Amino acid sequence: MEDLESLKTQILNSIKTADDIKTLEDIRISSMGKKGTITEQMKSLGALPLEQKIETGKKLNVIKNQIEQALAEQKQILETKELNEKLKKETLDITLPVRPEVQGRIHPVSKIYEEVVAIFGQMGFEVAEGPDIEDQFHNFNALNMPANHPARQMQDTFYLPNTNDGSFDMDNSYVIRTHTSGIQIRTMESKKPPIRIIAPGRTYRSDYDATHTPMFHQVEGLIIDKNITMAHLKGCLYDFVKAFFELDEIPVRYRPSYFPFTEPSAEMDIGCLKTKTELKIGAGNDWLEILGCGMVHPNVLKAGGIDPDQYQGFAFGVGIDRLAMLKYGIPDLRTFFESDVRWLKNYGFAPLDFSSLTGGLSNNGGQTR
Repeated sequence: MEDLESLKTQILNSIKTADDIKTLEDIRISSMGKKGTITEQMKSLGALPLEQKIETGKKLNVIKNQIEQALAEQKQILETKELNEKLKKETLDITLPVRPEVQGRIHPVSKIYEEVVAIFGQMGFEVAEGPDIEDQFHNFNALNMPANHPARQMQDTFYLPNTNDGSFDMDNSYVIRTHTSGIQIRTMESKKPPIRIIAPGRTYRSDYDATHTPMFHQVEGLIIDKNITMAHLKGCLYDFVKAFFELDEIPVRYRPSYFPFTEPSAEMDIGCLKTKTELKIGAGNDWLEILGCGMVHPNVLKAGGIDPDQYQGFAFGVGIDRLAMLKYGIPDLRTFFESDVRWLKNYGFAPLDFSSLTGGLSNNGGQTR
């Protein structure tokens, strides 16, 4: 057998002088591999006498452990060295400008929703919600719309199939709500007067053009109490349009109209100036319809379980999408739902642009659109 101490010294020195991982791996294979020098020494033990075999075997095991430890330590040193050299070559220039992050925008419908809730919340209204899929009692019957009313026809209303063959039983079918008025009935059924709620939400009608979509957003309001009059309605809505359009004064007028669930009924117009290229709210000799309103019909109060001889109320409804178009100059309602990121970047709002009457509805806290 070769001089073990000399062999150990030779291998350990070669390990220490290895300057890269590949050289170190070659040393490991030449010494500890299947045909390595230490492995061959271990194989030759069988030819030695018993006592010499035991003594030499102990020495070889010690040498083997020393070599394995030296290999591991040198490998760690070389890996650290390679990493440091790589980091030096790949240093970042911290003076370079970072890539701009794409920031999400608040949709105009969500913004108007917040503004409307902020205004009516200041007046003491609560937000009420209800199902999008509605039964005909809450969507039609309780709102003074009999079975043959035009609004119940399929060209105006989305009916849901309710038979095995997918056809419609018009008298018993559920509908996708055509307004949020059903929430008012449900509130009257579950809550005693006084009642003061707004009911914002999605509504659905079979209509599609530049100013109408099959799904749109609406907010309706309801007040029920004793001795409620048309004067209360006019004062409430006047305060609303002033706050919403952020004007100190705004011309308004009420035109007689017809809604089956209110009597008397009216449509509210606001003063404006119309030109070919501009619509200015609050000035000029033109008028723009903004919402429908009226005193709650006695039949509607009865359907909600309220005595019309003791309580009166008023109701109103306005399209949230239409308000967004008017306030922020959006010409086509259909673009609201086309998921165009460029459109949202132009008409959307900063995520922290919270709406409040004290901070400003449109640009609270210095945030800009």
